[in-house]
Amino acid sequence: MDPRLTRLKELVEKRAVLRGEFTLSSGLKTSYYFDCRRVTHDAEGIMLIGELVQEILERSMVEAVGGPASAANPIITAAQIAAHRKGRRLEGFFVRSQQKEHGTQRLIEGNLPTARGTAVAIVDDTLTTGGSIQRAIEAVEAVGCRVAKVVVLVDRRQGGADKLRAKGYDVEALLAAEGDRIIG
Repeated sequence: MDPRLTRLKELVEKRAVLRGEFTLSSGLKTSYYFDCRRVTHDAEGIMLIGELVQEILERSMVEAVGGPASAANPIITAAQIAAHRKGRRLEGFFVRSQQKEHGTQRLIEGNLPTARGTAVAIVDDTLTTGGSIQRAIEAVEAVGCRVAKVVVLVDRRQGGADKLRAKGYDVEALLAAEGDRIIG
């Protein structure tokens, strides 16, 4: 295993795995929760995530990276910084849960390419049922972009990746979970 993934796994296990009673954004109830923001808002964690995600995106030949606000925001920025350090331009955007009612009144903020068919990636911190990622995909595809890659920090392995793959999306997780354990 890449030593960066090994270290990222350690950080997620140490900082992000919570036990108790939780309700996920999908509405599912669970006795454990992956609070990945404790890693995406950690200097070492986000640096590792940015490097690893950027390498995946570089192989995927995407021009932009985005995802659901707000969980994807630090991942987007970290991937952009890592790409910039390698001399590669990578645009960034995020998709709001609902369209703004003021200002620009946008659903998608940032720098989503406007050319039809442009290959983009969607990122997120966790994947359970895939609902928030699917909403981001729909918003991006509605303006003509093509989602060429989906990357998540932790796949809870509860059907979300399978649903997205069944719809033709290329999904990759940096880490996966088996129950409340990170298995790599």
